[in-house]
Amino acid sequence: MRWRILVLLCCARIGLGFQFQTVASVDGDLVATFGFSYTEIGLLIGLFMFPGLVLALPVGFAGRYLSDRFLSVVGLGALAIGGVLSGLAPEGWMIGLGRVLSGAGFLVSSLYFTKMVADWFEGREIATAMSILVMSWPFGIAMGQIGHVWLAHEYSWRAPFLVAAAYCAVAALCVGVFYRPARDLPVAVPGIAANLSGREWILISCAGMAWGAFNAAYVIYLTFAPETLEQLGQPALRAATIISIGSWLMIVSGALCGQIADRFGRRDTILVVCMSAAIVSLMLLRVPDTGEMASLLFGILGMAPAGVIIALAGQAVPPERRALGMGVFFTIYHAFNAIIPPISGAIFDRTSNPHDPLVFGMILFAFVVPFALIFRRVKSRPLSSP
Repeated sequence: MRWRILVLLCCARIGLGFQFQTVASVDGDLVATFGFSYTEIGLLIGLFMFPGLVLALPVGFAGRYLSDRFLSVVGLGALAIGGVLSGLAPEGWMIGLGRVLSGAGFLVSSLYFTKMVADWFEGREIATAMSILVMSWPFGIAMGQIGHVWLAHEYSWRAPFLVAAAYCAVAALCVGVFYRPARDLPVAVPGIAANLSGREWILISCAGMAWGAFNAAYVIYLTFAPETLEQLGQPALRAATIISIGSWLMIVSGALCGQIADRFGRRDTILVVCMSAAIVSLMLLRVPDTGEMASLLFGILGMAPAGVIIALAGQAVPPERRALGMGVFFTIYHAFNAIIPPISGAIFDRTSNPHDPLVFGMILFAFVVPFALIFRRVKSRPLSSP
C-alpha cells in the first residue's frame, strides 16, 4: 500500500515543478512583453517561495485540526488557480500575484506530501522513498524545460502557465479521491507537549538550511546554465535541452542514491562526493563544448543526494510533532529560495555574465555538507535525562 501511495504523491508532485519552471522557461518573452529586468525575473521566481516565509508555521499548526489529504488538495488547487492568473495576466503585476498564490499552494502541498511520505515510511526505506518523492520535482521541471519552451514557441508565453495549471487541477482531484492516511500513527496533541525541544529545533534548522541551500543552488543552475550555454553559441532550445539532461538523469540517480544510503549508510561520504561533483559541473559549463558533460555529471552525481538531504527532516522530529517540525523546515527552505533568486538576478544584471550567478550556486552547494554534518553530530548525541 505504501508504494502505491508514494506513486500517487509523486505523480501529483510533478505538477509543482511543472508550474514552478514556467517563468524560467519564458523569461525572454516576459522581458520582451513587460520590460522586466532579470532582477525582476529573479523576483518572480522567488515570489513562488515567498509565501513559505509566513505560511509554513501556520500551515504546520493546521495539521492538528485538518487532514493531510484536505490540505494537500487545497495546495494543489491554489497552484492551479495561481497558474491561471499568471497565464491570463494583462499586466506584469498580475503574473506576480499568480506566482504568490501558486507559491502558497506549493508550500502547503510540499509540506504535507513530505509529511505523508515520512508517516508511511518511517523506520523503513525512508531515504529511498524520500528520494523518489523529491525526484518528482525535477521531473516536472525537466518537463517544463522542454515542454514550456515548445508551448511558448508554438502558441504564446501564456500557454505554459495554463497547461501547468490544468495538470495541478487533475492532481488535486486524484489525491482527493485516492489518498489514504497511514495507520497507527501517534496523534498530534495541542499544548506544550506539541512544542519542539531545543534539540529538535537544532536538528530541523540544520535540515532546513541544508535543503534550502541545495535547492537554491539548483534554481540558480536552472536559470543561468542555459544562458551560459547560449553565450557560448548554443541556440536557446538546444541549450535548454542540454541542461534538462541533468534533471532527467537525477530522477534515476536520486532513487539509486537513496537505496545506497538505506542499505550501506555512509551518508556523509555520499554528500561530500556529490556536492563536489555539483560544483565541478558548474565550473565545466563555462568551458566550450563541455555542456553535455557538465549536465551528465550534474544529473548523475551532483543532484543525486536530494532524498538523503530531505530525509533529515523526517528524522529530526517524532510523528506527533512532525507537522510543526515540517513547518519550521519549510520556513527555512522558503527563506533561502525567496531571497536567492533576486540576488542571483542582480548579480547577472550587474555583470552581464551568466556564469557569475553560477559561482554563487557553487558556494551554496558547498554549504550543504557542514549543515548535514552538524545535524548528524547532534542527532548522534544521547538524549539528556529529564
